[in-house]
Amino acid sequence: MSYQMFLILKALHLIAVICWFAVLFYLPRLFVYHSMTEDEAGKERFKIMERKLYRAIGTPSIIAVFVFGGWLLGSNWAEYMKSGWVHAKLTLVILLTGYHHVCGAYVKKFARDEMNKSEKFFRIFNEIPVVFLIAIVLLAVVKPF
Repeated sequence: MSYQMFLILKALHLIAVICWFAVLFYLPRLFVYHSMTEDEAGKERFKIMERKLYRAIGTPSIIAVFVFGGWLLGSNWAEYMKSGWVHAKLTLVILLTGYHHVCGAYVKKFARDEMNKSEKFFRIFNEIPVVFLIAIVLLAVVKPF
C-alpha cells in the first residue's frame, strides 16, 4: 500500500471515529433528558431523536470505524501485532463497542417505555466514553508499549 493510500485510510478512520464518538457523547445525554421528561409529546420526540441518532449515524459510523481500522491493521498486520499498544487499543475498542450496543438496548427500552434507569444513572453513564476516548487517543498517539 502506498503511503498516500495509508494516509487516506487513516483520515477516513479518524472521521468515522469522530462521528461515532459524537453519537456516544450525545445519545446518553438524550437519555438524561428523556428520563426527566414527563409529557408524552416530549417522550415521543426523544424516541425519534434517539432512534435516528443510533441507526442513521451510530450504526454507519461504527461500521466505518471497523472497516477502515481493519484495513489499516491489515496493511501491516505482522508489525501491529508485535505492538502492545495495539492490543490495548483493540481491547478498549471492543469494550466501547459493547457500550455502543448497551446504548442500542437503551434506545429500544425507551421506545417500549420500559426504561427503569434514573436521570442520575444516565449522567454517570454519559461520562464513560470520555474515559475511553482519552485512553484510546493516548495509546494511538504515544504508543507507550
